[in-house]
Amino acid sequence: MATSTTVMRAVGLSTRLSRSLLSSRSSRCSSRMSTKADKTEAEEPVQKEAGQTQENEVKAAEQMTAQVKKLEEDIKEMKDKHLRALAESENLRRRMTKQVDDAKLYGIQGFCKDLLEVSDILSTAVTAVPKEELKDSNPHLVSLYEGLNMTESQLVKVFKKHGLESISPKEGEKFDPNIHEALFQVPIQAKETQEADTVAIVQKIGFRLHSRTLRPALVGVFKS
Repeated sequence: MATSTTVMRAVGLSTRLSRSLLSSRSSRCSSRMSTKADKTEAEEPVQKEAGQTQENEVKAAEQMTAQVKKLEEDIKEMKDKHLRALAESENLRRRMTKQVDDAKLYGIQGFCKDLLEVSDILSTAVTAVPKEELKDSNPHLVSLYEGLNMTESQLVKVFKKHGLESISPKEGEKFDPNIHEALFQVPIQAKETQEADTVAIVQKIGFRLHSRTLRPALVGVFKS
């Protein structure tokens, strides 16, 4: 009887130990599953936040790239405008400089034209004096002639001083419409020495002020 009681107690103790072990294992499994679930739930917001941050960085980079591109285009446009403005300023400066230089050179153009008539009259007076009358027996005419020559020489010096030079073509010189004005044509009589479109006769000498023709020489030309 005592033996049966002992056996029953052993069986009961074994049953309680088995239940305790099963309960402990179940608790540990539940604890692990709970910990894993908590960890998963905790990682989800972090992953979402990381994804949002990366997306924001991409958008910010795109915006920055667009701004840089726009700034580069603005700089290019401003540089182009600046270069155009510099070119226009330089062209304006050159035009103004040329106008000032022309004003210095040709400011006396009108005055020179008026003096050309005086020079023509003086030359006519000198050539009108008969050379055969220039004798000691006619001192007044000689003095007048010498005075006219001196005046004409001095006038030519003044003309040269201010850049006014005569255009006096020679016979046979090639006709140049820039400095000559043809009044009439002359038939060719000597083919060996005369050519078509060359100066045959000079009616009136011309003048140029520096490089600008003030009055073309009035000539007759050989016709072809």
